[in-house]
Amino acid sequence: MLDWVLLAKAALMGVVEGLTEFLPISSTGHLILAGSLLGFTGEKAKVFEIAIQSGAMLAVILVYWQRLRDTVVELGSSARARAFVANVAIAFAPAVVLGLSLGKLIKSQLFNAPVVASSFIVGGLIILWAERRTTATARIDSVDSMTRLDALKVGLAQCVAMIPGTSRSGATIIGGMLFGLSRAAATEFSFYLAIPTLMGAGAYSLYKERALLSAADWPLFLIGALVSFVSAYACVRWLLRYIASHTFVPFAWYRIAFGAMVLATAWSGLVQWAD
Repeated sequence: MLDWVLLAKAALMGVVEGLTEFLPISSTGHLILAGSLLGFTGEKAKVFEIAIQSGAMLAVILVYWQRLRDTVVELGSSARARAFVANVAIAFAPAVVLGLSLGKLIKSQLFNAPVVASSFIVGGLIILWAERRTTATARIDSVDSMTRLDALKVGLAQCVAMIPGTSRSGATIIGGMLFGLSRAAATEFSFYLAIPTLMGAGAYSLYKERALLSAADWPLFLIGALVSFVSAYACVRWLLRYIASHTFVPFAWYRIAFGAMVLATAWSGLVQWAD
């Protein structure tokens, strides 16, 4: 028998995932805090939070379908297509190595409200600092102009997002900007890098924790992934329009204010944030 309250919570978590995955505000941090408020916690909830990222990943594939399709078709004949795939693979590799070696330790020690809130604040300050740098220093206006070294640097920046509350998209976008990519190029490459990152993390988590799951859990996961897809698609389309004429400064101030609120409520005892 379906638990409609639990399905409603899964849908809400899907909305949170979809709206925050590609903004520099940390989807993991928001999911941890939303799950705490909804009473949606525990080991199975952690698997759910990672698995529904697949919905957000499918939204990126849909938005960039033409570019991705052309890349696959031209892979054997186009140096541009091969360079693009190589850069995404190079940027993805550091997260694989560190994720497999440190993932369990990070989940057990850092998935808590104080760490998430502190990461929100520090990340916001870094965004403010990065945006103060003039965009005239950008030397790369297109993802096709990136070198292998550029891709590796962005991949290393993405590893910082293993700390909950940091933001995978924030780390790759701001890292890319600091390494010479334009705001648009850094954002677009962050989207492409999300595809193998989210797909790999979701598949690995489901396989590793398969003993925790049963057939009764699939409606929960499907609802979360579907809602995540819809909200992520809307968010990606909006973000692409936004960055054409705006900076990430508002997101920085949001991070700082939100992190301060979480710390204040945790220290005062007003909200009992669960791990």
